[in-house]
Amino acid sequence: MDIGVRELRDGLSRHLAFVRAGHTITVTDHGRPVARIVPVGVPSRLEQLIAEGKVTPAARRKSSRPQPIKTTATVSDLVDKQRR
Repeated sequence: MDIGVRELRDGLSRHLAFVRAGHTITVTDHGRPVARIVPVGVPSRLEQLIAEGKVTPAARRKSSRPQPIKTTATVSDLVDKQRR
């Protein structure tokens, strides 16, 4: 079921009852889908694929980004220094 933001806001209780009954609602903004409201307990598509063995979760998380370098020089100065 697709509904607009205004319609969702105006009939929130009714729409949540619809979701509670096991249905999914796609929320649209000016006709474009922006969100999906799904019942709790319904596995996501990714969870379904993992359960079916079609997808394997990553063995480890991505490493974090390195800490930014603190400097008083400009980027141009740093690049110039590396070129030497």
